Amino acid sequence: MPAHNRCLTFLLLIALRIPMSAQEASAGFSMPLTLTGGALYTHRLQTENPTASPAAAAFHAVLYPSLKLGPHWFVYSSIHLRSTPFSYYDAYEPEHELKAEVVQAFLGYTRTLKKATVLVKVGQFSSAFGSFPLHYDDADNPLLDQPFSYVSYLNLRPDQLPCSGDDIIYGNAYATAVMYHCGGSSAAREGLMPVTLYGWPGVELDISTHKIDARFQLTNSSPANPQSLLSGSQQAQWTAGAGYTLVQGFRVGFSTFRGPFLDRAVAPLLPARQNVRNFPATGAGLDVQWARDRWSTSGEWQWFRFNYPNFHTSPAPSFAYAEVKTVLNARTYLAVRAGWQRNNHLEDLTELTGETFAPNRQSYEFAVGFRPNRWQLLKVGYEWLRTAEVSGTRDNVFGIQLVTSLQPLSKAWR
Repeated sequence: MPAHNRCLTFLLLIALRIPMSAQEASAGFSMPLTLTGGALYTHRLQTENPTASPAAAAFHAVLYPSLKLGPHWFVYSSIHLRSTPFSYYDAYEPEHELKAEVVQAFLGYTRTLKKATVLVKVGQFSSAFGSFPLHYDDADNPLLDQPFSYVSYLNLRPDQLPCSGDDIIYGNAYATAVMYHCGGSSAAREGLMPVTLYGWPGVELDISTHKIDARFQLTNSSPANPQSLLSGSQQAQWTAGAGYTLVQGFRVGFSTFRGPFLDRAVAPLLPARQNVRNFPATGAGLDVQWARDRWSTSGEWQWFRFNYPNFHTSPAPSFAYAEVKTVLNARTYLAVRAGWQRNNHLEDLTELTGETFAPNRQSYEFAVGFRPNRWQLLKVGYEWLRTAEVSGTRDNVFGIQLVTSLQPLSKAWR
């Protein structure tokens, strides 16, 4: 097991064993904790090995260590530790692994100025693009899976150049490595996700009033191709979003980003007098949330474009989902989510492709949630996946999760 995984496992065990008194204070330490045990049954697990078992179990732990330094300053982090295959998309690669991700780790400063609250973050944080990253915790997500745009690999590579539209279309088999043929990295790679659920470094400014909320990020790389501070492919770019609450319980919002997504491996292959900043990735999205009595709904529409050299029309997928939840009683709820992915036709220097660069897809997920007590949530769900290439129930998933939200472990010193 890698050293950082061993370290996170140790921290998790310590957190479960050392009690701390919870109390409000102007300075102190706190660490809420969410633990999820899950199991799934799907033939996705047999994609690479037809003899593999269609059933698997895994876990997901999220630690939220935070440090309050005074009335304005604080440190916040979100550390994810999981075994695979835990998520539905993990099931296409059924290897049992232990993975660790520091999704957020930033220094924050907050202050209220008249009717507005201002928050500044410096460090690593999740993307300001879209609304679902705010509900990534298993305790906040009423279903078991995540929307397409946050978990689906596109057959696009930032570290290789495609020769033509057909090179993108036929450069991979679904859920396996993508390979282009006009230069770049020689390493195997699955492709890229339109927007990551994980974090990357930068600076963020948040402003909120009674009805308006806005956020702006300046980061070292694209949400479609996040880089660490040690990477040689860093390129500054921005992400912005805002929302307006029309009436209590009804909010509409938008978000957008734009900037280079190609790696430095392709820089020597670009046309003369051009660099990776001439071929940006662009994202635009709309989102809505509504809640009243026992009903709540949310949804997003997102559009992306990934510019490559020698293309008149580059890949431009769009995604959408709608989610509805109804509370039956104090312990039980029902939830459903429908999602869509649409992909465009490509036009290189010679022709317009006869098919979309990836198959269009739809998903329909249903879940029942039951709370045996105030700390735990049991979720049972089923997902139907439909693509142009797969028929029948092979890619459908039956899943179950037990989510436990532990009381914050805290220590106050002032």
